[in-house]
Amino acid sequence: MKNESIWKINKSFETKELTNDIKTDILIIGGGITGISTAFYLKDQNLDITIIEANEIGSGATLNTTGKITFLQGLIYHKLEKIFDFNTSLKYLQSQLDAINLIEANIKKYNIDCDYLKNSSVVYTTEDNEIKEFLKEQQFFDKVNLDYKVINKLPDNLDCKYGIKVDNTAIFHPIKYLYKLTEEILKTNAKIYENTTALKIEKLDHYYNVYTNRNIITANKIIIATHYPFFVIPGLIPFKTHLEKEYVLASKIDKLKKYNAITNHNPIISTRYHHDQENYIIFASIESKLSKNLNNEANFKTLIKKFESKFPNKITNLWFTYDLITNDKLPIIGKIKENLYIATGFNKWGMTNGTLAGKILSDLITNENNQYISLFDPEREITMEQIKNFFVDGFTTISSMIDSKINKNKDFYENVLFKKINNIDCAIYIDENKKEHIVQNKCPHMGCSLIFNNEEKTWDCPCHGSRYDIDGNVIKGPSNKSIKLNEK
Repeated sequence: MKNESIWKINKSFETKELTNDIKTDILIIGGGITGISTAFYLKDQNLDITIIEANEIGSGATLNTTGKITFLQGLIYHKLEKIFDFNTSLKYLQSQLDAINLIEANIKKYNIDCDYLKNSSVVYTTEDNEIKEFLKEQQFFDKVNLDYKVINKLPDNLDCKYGIKVDNTAIFHPIKYLYKLTEEILKTNAKIYENTTALKIEKLDHYYNVYTNRNIITANKIIIATHYPFFVIPGLIPFKTHLEKEYVLASKIDKLKKYNAITNHNPIISTRYHHDQENYIIFASIESKLSKNLNNEANFKTLIKKFESKFPNKITNLWFTYDLITNDKLPIIGKIKENLYIATGFNKWGMTNGTLAGKILSDLITNENNQYISLFDPEREITMEQIKNFFVDGFTTISSMIDSKINKNKDFYENVLFKKINNIDCAIYIDENKKEHIVQNKCPHMGCSLIFNNEEKTWDCPCHGSRYDIDGNVIKGPSNKSIKLNEK
């Protein structure tokens, strides 16, 4: 069994190293579905485009997705209608349908072999008391003349009391797709630098200096396409969002089913099937806010037990993923400052919204019309739902920071110690060879204390999802600094 995503494959391209200071028209920070899609839609615009990625292209949220391409995203539409209005909800539906078409058009035009398969999507419940929510969603679908089918049975062993099924959705291999887009980008004058971390953005007259772990990049415009921005201001993302963590497994299976599904309630159960030489089912569950349920080992055991109660198949892969949830259920895509753009908060649906963000951001850069710019504007009109959840998300952020300081020594720890070294709060993991791995017990992003992940031997931030290897090197943002003892 591998502790890694089923999508992990060898790269199909080579990138250069950043070895000197450079200037560029457009700097894209982040090499996932959003950053690559943005560069892809800008590649023919006669602009000097540069992409930097802290690790490798496609190694972040895109690698850990379940790879669904669907507009049926839980029971979102009647909720958006309540938070905003009917037209806003309809526009979001149209945006997701357009995103599916964008992906399919790219696959056809560039002959992308990414295991793309059209199938049906289902949202369902096992609880009688949730059926009324499904009826509200059906009312919205009836108003927009969207075809759907009511079901009370799934084509495998999962329980189902009530569900909605739609067609014209799809699944694919997200990294194969992303790599092909990257290959097309590299055929132009665009430059991609991996293992290059943005540390600081400095606004000067009409341009920016971005200080990286290697050199300085001067850019006219910057696009922040990371899963979670490494800064707090501008945008105030920690107070407009919260992170949720979801545990995922893949298992070999005899026969494919031509549908994907997700429950409406937490903890969710998400399923989809995949064929790549062999048949697989991808099963996700055990979902909670990032600051809760911190025992990764116990959570994986619960996931496996839940899966094995329904599917007696050999598990091949285990991994987890983070989802950034916005406080009004709409992604944040657009300008946050002069010539500074952002795309984040995709609410579990990064394949459609990351693709859509790429098109929106490229249209903003080139001053093209795009009907979805106002819908996802980071400075959009504030609703009562936003105001309520602003305080909820703010409280979650602050309480997570406080709790991480007070309750450092978790009851599930076996080989983790905490002590001060040279007046610095440190965390120590003692490995099987009795070697001590000492790090600073403070996430540089916003100061939270860390959790040791015994499954993957990493130090994880319970507040905003930063991750570090066993010796303190940063491997996932929003933090852009290590926690080695000798670092400042």
